[in-house]
Amino acid sequence: MNPGCRQDGLGFSKSLFATAWAKKVLHGADRKGYRLFYNSASLVMFGWVMSVYRNSEVLYFVPGVWSLVMYLLQVAVAMILVSCLRQTGVGDFIGFTKNTTSSFTNTGWYSIVRHPLYFFSILFMVLNPVMTYQWLMLTIMSIVYFIIGSLIEERRLAEEFGEAYRQYRRQVPFIIPNSTSLLSRR
Repeated sequence: MNPGCRQDGLGFSKSLFATAWAKKVLHGADRKGYRLFYNSASLVMFGWVMSVYRNSEVLYFVPGVWSLVMYLLQVAVAMILVSCLRQTGVGDFIGFTKNTTSSFTNTGWYSIVRHPLYFFSILFMVLNPVMTYQWLMLTIMSIVYFIIGSLIEERRLAEEFGEAYRQYRRQVPFIIPNSTSLLSRR
């Protein structure tokens, strides 16, 4: 099987698991169990897709000190991702616990972009100084998946939080922060 087919399988299965039908069949109304299953399955599939990473054709590599700079930027982005996860609750994100608060997160990184986990994940992937065919396909498919997942999540949040979330959506950019949101960050 070629790398592109493996990636398409990942995207298809993640999209399938994100449907309301799959959530109901797999876990009924239990969001905690569904998220744990979904994240476990995603991790296994990511490992499967990346198992051919070393055998994938290299499209380009960034030489010398610039490669080190890009790796250091990836470390910084990874630290920001951890801070985003801590802000929303790692246990809730993974599916070990269930967030019982009656509000959504709109402070910190969430005050400059509505989906900082997706933005910084994309940034992390793009900053890879060794671009292989496999990594490029993973990056492209992840971006498509992040956009679709964000739209689904936003619909759920608008239903759950109503006008408060719609107001937040009008004030804060979708996935890519703009200069206004960056300058207004407290």
